[in-house]
Amino acid sequence: MITPFDDTYFMKKALQEAQMAFDKDEVPVGAVVVLKDKIIARAHNLTETLNDVTAHAEMQAFTAASDFLGGKYLKECTLYVTLEPCQMCAGASYWTQIGKIVYGAPEPQRGFVNLNTQLHPKTKVVSGVLGEECSQLLKKFFVEKRNLN
Repeated sequence: MITPFDDTYFMKKALQEAQMAFDKDEVPVGAVVVLKDKIIARAHNLTETLNDVTAHAEMQAFTAASDFLGGKYLKECTLYVTLEPCQMCAGASYWTQIGKIVYGAPEPQRGFVNLNTQLHPKTKVVSGVLGEECSQLLKKFFVEKRNLN
């Protein structure tokens, strides 16, 4: 059976969140948490808005999803995020026991893959979903930042 609710569909929703971050002059990273084809949390970077270095999209999404579920474990959930999670966010995903992480653009310098950050043993990972679209929004943001300075 073909379902319209595939990884691409939900990554597009995460990209909408990333665009919201972009519009707020935040680094454009967006995330959604999905349970049984339903988005239970939406978030984007808020580090500038909240003056909080931990206010990454993933961290905001984990908190919102846990609030929605009334519990701290996200074992049956999937995190869709436009940029490969950093070490902090990957570490938080370990503690949530998230079932699956799907990310768009790689982060070769600060991402969890290169830093060998351990995920929960049951967490599945899918990379590169709409990777080009995710990368382009980030590149646009940083090009505009450099041109302003």
